[in-house]
Amino acid sequence: MLATSHALRLHVESALAGRVASPFRFQEPQPITASAGISAVDQLAGGLPRGCLTEIFGELSSGSTSLLQAALAARTANAEVCALVDAQDSFDPGCARFAGVSLRQLLWVRCRNVDQALRSVDLLLHGGGFSLVAMDLSGAPVRLVRQIPLSFWFRLRRTVENTSTILLVLSRESNAKTCASLVLRMERAAARWSLQDRQYPSRDFHTPASILDGWTTTAEMIRSKARRKNNVAMIGSENTFANQDAETARFDLRSNHFISVDSSGCNSLLPSQTNHLENERTQNFG
Repeated sequence: MLATSHALRLHVESALAGRVASPFRFQEPQPITASAGISAVDQLAGGLPRGCLTEIFGELSSGSTSLLQAALAARTANAEVCALVDAQDSFDPGCARFAGVSLRQLLWVRCRNVDQALRSVDLLLHGGGFSLVAMDLSGAPVRLVRQIPLSFWFRLRRTVENTSTILLVLSRESNAKTCASLVLRMERAAARWSLQDRQYPSRDFHTPASILDGWTTTAEMIRSKARRKNNVAMIGSENTFANQDAETARFDLRSNHFISVDSSGCNSLLPSQTNHLENERTQNFG
């Protein structure tokens, strides 16, 4: 009996040679991914998987909000409709617009508590039609987010399966556990301050009158459905990490200075903001 089964298996494999690599080996299909808007994150995780739950967690000022804005900017720039469920009404449309987010392509759901946010994201996923649905719980009390039952995360994962929607959850701690196909931990590594030609020991030194110019963020891939082992390098630098097996990447973020003061004492926009406003003037909105 065993010999007959072995011979039948060899016959099927030889008949399918060149068309099916391993007909008797189950291979879980890899999810389709979309750009996260930051090249370092795309190189680390391969992008944000569609039809899956992605969890990004980190303490406040860790760079998770900047990653959210970058993802929204990348998707709305591709004429895709996105939705943001804001659990604590902390979303800043002005900063998002300067980051490149097309607010006309974004549905902003302003909530007062965690319970409203959970109900809203459940309704949006069942309604469908969104390329990316994000739920920002980073400003909510940690003890309330911990009370979310694991069954809710399973329901979200099952709802978004077999769809083209990217489900993005932001929080200060990892709560979705194995329900998330991609988990990224964000951590701020260093900050740079505008010193305005003052003589200080380094750009890490600042006074209450200094303005945050930018910071370096570390993204660590905790879990990935399509985990890849890559050499880790700091984007924009020739330095590499000593631990080449670590699935970590670093990237720089720049603060949005709304108003700067020139030498004449007049308020003026930064060059990046001037270019953005010039692009808005040249667009034809019909």
